[in-house]
Amino acid sequence: MSSAEKLLAARWARRRFLTVTGAAAGLALATGLPVAATPTDRRTRGYPFTLGIASGDPLPDGVVIWTRLAPEPLEPFGGMEYGKKVPVRWEVAEDEAFRRVVRRGTTFALSEYAHAVHVDVRGLRPSAEYYYRFMAGSEISPVGRTKTAPAVGASVTAMNFAFVSCQHRVVGYYTAYQHMLQEDLDVVVHLGDYVYEGADQGNLGRGHYPTVTPTTETLDDYRIRFAQYKTDPDLQDAHAAFPWIVTLDDHEVLSNWVSKYSFYPEESFDQFLVRRANAFRAYWEHMPMRRTQLPQGPDMPLYRRFTYGNLAEFNVLDTRQYRDDQLYNDGTAPPDALTRDPNRQMIGAQQERWLFDGLANSGATWNILAQQVFFSQLDLDPDDGEELYVMDAWDGYEAQRNRIVDFLHDRNIANPVVLTGDVHAHNACEIKQNFDDSSSATVGVELVGTSISSSGDGADTDPVRERLASQLPHIKYAKNRRGYVRCSLTPDLWRTDFKVMPYVSRPGAPIRTDATFVTENGHPGLQAG
Repeated sequence: MSSAEKLLAARWARRRFLTVTGAAAGLALATGLPVAATPTDRRTRGYPFTLGIASGDPLPDGVVIWTRLAPEPLEPFGGMEYGKKVPVRWEVAEDEAFRRVVRRGTTFALSEYAHAVHVDVRGLRPSAEYYYRFMAGSEISPVGRTKTAPAVGASVTAMNFAFVSCQHRVVGYYTAYQHMLQEDLDVVVHLGDYVYEGADQGNLGRGHYPTVTPTTETLDDYRIRFAQYKTDPDLQDAHAAFPWIVTLDDHEVLSNWVSKYSFYPEESFDQFLVRRANAFRAYWEHMPMRRTQLPQGPDMPLYRRFTYGNLAEFNVLDTRQYRDDQLYNDGTAPPDALTRDPNRQMIGAQQERWLFDGLANSGATWNILAQQVFFSQLDLDPDDGEELYVMDAWDGYEAQRNRIVDFLHDRNIANPVVLTGDVHAHNACEIKQNFDDSSSATVGVELVGTSISSSGDGADTDPVRERLASQLPHIKYAKNRRGYVRCSLTPDLWRTDFKVMPYVSRPGAPIRTDATFVTENGHPGLQAG
């Protein structure tokens, strides 16, 4: 088996479909989606905050706080009464004991949104730490900590954040989140694969909810799958400790889906739109996102921007909804006229314009593209004389990548940094103006974070990735262990710590920094720290 085959052994073949017609299309475009279970007249019973709490999408004057009432989290409707709205009180305070409450109110948990609650709390101070909680009936949720972003244009001397991705629950524990609690972070960025859609068996002994569930398809399926993941205590603690900024990749819906195209050859275009709408609805219901991100059928406005004073700006991208289908049956191929077609889109023309407008008007020292799939060129057979690229990554959409790189270079965008998940391995790359010419200008850097648990323990040595890194000069580091990435920013320096653990197949793994790289303001590139 070649090195490319080893690297891609887990990939499956997929197909595409052409048209949408009939009743299924109308169903997919509706906001009131079908569910598989028949509603019953159940009353709220038991503790309702089994899925924890969360905050996210921080702004200078506000943040979203989230919970979902689910006394029986793995039942349809979470054990709540269908059709009934439930009043939920909330408080935000300057202290953990809630002696200095600054905002409070009552909202309603609605059955059409699985009794999820999204409160967009405004009127808060910038760069301020707050505590929040919810109350339903006589029950009180755990207390969460959150933090607002700095004021627009404010002089910010430092910030810390971590980014994560890919947390397949049945192959590993979420020990990385335990260690993350010891960090002083302003925000956590999740780059996708928050849940996995495939048939699940077992629970690795965690929690009280052992389950055997099929591949997700209905709205009930997706709601239960998110509930399975959110019962994990380490994940709950990480959500309670920091505000999160989230975006999705493929497994929140279906492996390697893009735009209108399903993974399954037997699934019609109509059927996939319904599946996608179900997945998007459940995703929004379980994430600390604003109502402006509420899906309309199979469409969800996911790309958005967050600014941390004059220090950093996060452009959160969507690389799934608007892209053209993967070429060559979503496998690998050498570059050709099709892969280099200037009309091929990874993020769509509208999102590209939005990105360029934001970058051109940014006043931040560090300009961040938070996205999902490998951005830098990755030739899987660099020593065989024939280039070979993954069609699901940016290599399959070369023209749009080149436009982005050229824009960064030609407009002299300050300190571009691309954040990436998906590949279940750490990588540190320099973004070249011309990846085929190692002497060309370095435009920015790409930081690729490994998985929280997906792909299991990994190994300290990975001959395939190490060989690629040794032969592709723009790739400065590769590691196949689980963990996360911590980034520390000042006006002068960006420091990246790649955190790794020796195992996730059992709890209690220690963590260490495997590699550190720094990037100086005005000097794109990576230096060993």
